[in-house]
Amino acid sequence: MDCLRDALETTNWSALCEPHGEDLDGLTDCVSDYIKFCTENSVPTKKVRCYPNNKPWVTSDLKALLNKKKRAFTAGDPAELRSVQKELKRSLKESKDAYRKKLEERLERNQTRDVWSGMRTITGFQKKVIRSADGNVDQANELNQFFNRFDSSSPSPSCPNIPLDNNGSPSHLPEPLTPLPTSSPSPLLTPYMDPSMSPIPPTGLSFTSGQVKRELERLNQRKAAGPDGISPRVLRNCSRQLCGILQHLFNQSLHLQRIPVLWKTSCLVPVPKKTHPVAPSDYRPIALTSHIMKVMERLVLSHLRPLVSPFQDPLQFAYQPKVGVDDAVIYLLQRAYSSLDRPNTTVRVMFFDFSSAFNTIQPRLLRAKLEKMQMDAPLVSWIEDYLTGRPQFVRLRSCVSDPLMSNTGAPQGTVLSPFLFTTYTADFQYHSETCHLQKYSDDTVIVGCVENGQEDEYRDLVESFVRWSRENLLQLNVTKTKEMVVDFRKSKSPPSPVCISGKDVEIVPSYRFLGVQLDNKLEWSTNTDAVYKKAMSRLYFLRRLRSFSVCSRMLQMFYQSVMASTIFFAAVCWGAGIKAKDANRLNKLIKKAGSVVGCRLDNLDEVVRDRMVLKLRTIMDSPSHPLHNTVDKLRSSFSNRLLQPRCSKERYRKSFLPSAIKLYNSLKPTQQ
Repeated sequence: MDCLRDALETTNWSALCEPHGEDLDGLTDCVSDYIKFCTENSVPTKKVRCYPNNKPWVTSDLKALLNKKKRAFTAGDPAELRSVQKELKRSLKESKDAYRKKLEERLERNQTRDVWSGMRTITGFQKKVIRSADGNVDQANELNQFFNRFDSSSPSPSCPNIPLDNNGSPSHLPEPLTPLPTSSPSPLLTPYMDPSMSPIPPTGLSFTSGQVKRELERLNQRKAAGPDGISPRVLRNCSRQLCGILQHLFNQSLHLQRIPVLWKTSCLVPVPKKTHPVAPSDYRPIALTSHIMKVMERLVLSHLRPLVSPFQDPLQFAYQPKVGVDDAVIYLLQRAYSSLDRPNTTVRVMFFDFSSAFNTIQPRLLRAKLEKMQMDAPLVSWIEDYLTGRPQFVRLRSCVSDPLMSNTGAPQGTVLSPFLFTTYTADFQYHSETCHLQKYSDDTVIVGCVENGQEDEYRDLVESFVRWSRENLLQLNVTKTKEMVVDFRKSKSPPSPVCISGKDVEIVPSYRFLGVQLDNKLEWSTNTDAVYKKAMSRLYFLRRLRSFSVCSRMLQMFYQSVMASTIFFAAVCWGAGIKAKDANRLNKLIKKAGSVVGCRLDNLDEVVRDRMVLKLRTIMDSPSHPLHNTVDKLRSSFSNRLLQPRCSKERYRKSFLPSAIKLYNSLKPTQQ
């Protein structure tokens, strides 16, 4: 790395930039190839042979004993076999103790990543290993065509300006490059760009080298390189040497309102959604893009957020500060509970499902929406260029498909894609006393509070949203769209289904919304069963870790990361309304985990109480929170206490808001 820094430090970037002028693609290719050339000539590479079946504590001596045991078993010598087994048992215990001490030493040095990796190796706990699809060039081309199926423009068969090698990286290198000096730097070479060379973009937005340097230093150097072949490790470790030239490229891109084709190129890696995929729809396209472009996207995003925030949907719970999954579920339930507290009322909830939502963004429609938000025209043009003319190719192990040009949507994995999608859908908002539409990224829900059987507003809202989706070319998956009807009336008739595109939406008794199981009785037995089953399976891994005789601190880390995160997920939504028998099941499971860890762990009631009070304080302190006005109206004029909302039904009284207010009022004034 020191050699690479010296090479980049002594580079005359101005000499590389001058021949290209305003040829942004040529300049970007030249700079990228030069960085790769310096890396290949400075950083050595080596091949590492891995044996995945061998645990890290299996040493060469232990391997020799295992082979000796096999020979004794094959020879049929019982005495020799018993002797080897006894020696093997002793050596295995010593090897495991040595590995355990190694992990504990790393824990003392706060090497958390290595400790966590070691614990996963001991327990065998890890996420399901999903390997990328394997196949030939024809299958890669078929997948590439399928992933680009939403492109409304005429398909482009290839991208001749981007020759690719077998790894999916551009295969050309600039001609004039020569080996770099590794000794004394030349005094004629300058490490930074001349600030006067960078034009002032007409967008009014420009970046400084300090901003670029900070974003480079935040890169995760363990990520895979994009199609440009530049590793984030190189960008992060050479941030001071590269921030000047990258600042020039970023400002040049804003000035010309264009993005280099190399930065827009996406390498799609199909990851199977199922164990045995059979169709192209069974794969999820994970895009590898340039890390340099991701740095620029983060800088642009920090500028776009305050510009667009006044126009965003207040019921969009994703990608917002101090708002998340808990808030989305709490808001939906609060509206349902408060409505069902009135007589002769039912609640209908429609859960919509989109097909590849991010891939259906229409650049021309997004441009019109951004212009209505009074965004600068040059910046809008830059965003439109970001979404159009994007070369993409599919990589299947060693096979690479022919590139296609995509002019619709944004690939999964880019920084701007979530923001652009929420902006794309921000113009459809609805909120009334009886109906509302809320979103969490592409998860859209319509909640209708039906009184005396009057469903006109709810059905009109569903019809309007379906029509808006069709006009904006968003693909609704009617088969996966479900409806849940909550009706506690004694005399009730079967609900009539809602029809979308000639198909009746299926009415289901329960639905998994953002990881939480909701049912039409607003009970939590189904959710508790799912949580208990998942946490019980993870208790096995905790016991395996204890059998390794690791320290209590390491056991607590594993419990908090693996078990507690499962048991208490969204606990503020269901913790107060859970039945006593379900709470006892979870508390017994926590007690078992405590006996394994060797210390007392917080039970469900304690965790729920603390989190509910914390969530209520967050709502009170955040004026932009959808429930802030509801809580603010309950403030007492004489003290810091909150007034309890009127609850005629026990289910509403045990919901989040009344329970959180009760806990908040029980605190001392100094704690409030």
